[in-house]
Amino acid sequence: MDVPVESGAAKMQERLQKRNQARIDSVERRNEDKESWTVSEEKSEYFSRNFQSEQASIEELLSGCCGAERTIVTQHLEEATTRTTQLQKFLNDSVLFLTQYELRKAQAALQKLQASLEESREEFLPKKKFAFRARAKAADKVQTQAEPAPPVPETVSTEVDGAAVVPEQCGFSNKSNDFITKTAEEIQKQDVLLTHLTNCKVRLFGSPSTLHLKHIDGCEILCGPVASSVFIDHCKNSTLAFPCQQLRTHNTTDTQVYLHVTSRAIIEDCHGVAFAPFTWSYPTLEEDFAVSGLNRERNNWSQVDDFNWLAAGKPSPNWSVIPDEDRRNNWDT
Repeated sequence: MDVPVESGAAKMQERLQKRNQARIDSVERRNEDKESWTVSEEKSEYFSRNFQSEQASIEELLSGCCGAERTIVTQHLEEATTRTTQLQKFLNDSVLFLTQYELRKAQAALQKLQASLEESREEFLPKKKFAFRARAKAADKVQTQAEPAPPVPETVSTEVDGAAVVPEQCGFSNKSNDFITKTAEEIQKQDVLLTHLTNCKVRLFGSPSTLHLKHIDGCEILCGPVASSVFIDHCKNSTLAFPCQQLRTHNTTDTQVYLHVTSRAIIEDCHGVAFAPFTWSYPTLEEDFAVSGLNRERNNWSQVDDFNWLAAGKPSPNWSVIPDEDRRNNWDT
């Protein structure tokens, strides 16, 4: 049976239209891909330019601490801390369009910057503690005239060749199977160091300036609001609870962290770390929050960046959220 000429022509015309539309669609897709790549490249250049500029500005602030008066040093360190936190957020917001090389490079630079910040804080600020210890020692001498002096706590200065030697940080070290505490008066916004503790329960009341935990095994450590950063290194099988501005955790395994943090927590070389909101409470907690300057309403406890995990869109296997039913709400004091 013969096919009508008009019908055959119509089908031919339809096929030509489909091919033409396919070519148009292909061209549009290529143009979109090219445009997307161009936008991504522009974003990358924008990030690199601004990240390096801000990094240099923060390094200049830290350099300005050398030889400066304590007031100036404090201002520089506070500004450097705030800007470093903002730089971390800028990096977090840019992860989606950065290459793995760019991301690793920026993370390494930020890590170095944060280390420099802490080194500057420890180098230029602890000197003020000598005056505090001198006043405390003078007060103790007056007290001994009226009544026997209480036992000397571990953080009070010791005597070497007749001269007072004040530790750079208060805290505890080399203890096992012990229940130990620090009061707000003992801490007085100092840097607190806990190191080489095994199977201990620790309660830190008040507001430390920074908190350093090193070589912790099987411990339960609860701390009041930390004004700046908490640094954890080589911790295992432990339970920790504290509010802070920044958290950096290294070489830590099988540890629960009850956290209030105003920036984003960072882990590196860790696994089996679990997070939940901070739940410890004690009578002067709200006063200590005010002393620390932390934002009570801002808690990014579940916003964790793993420097060993760069797979975009996939959660890191090295940390998790503690299920509601497994979280602790009651603590021994």
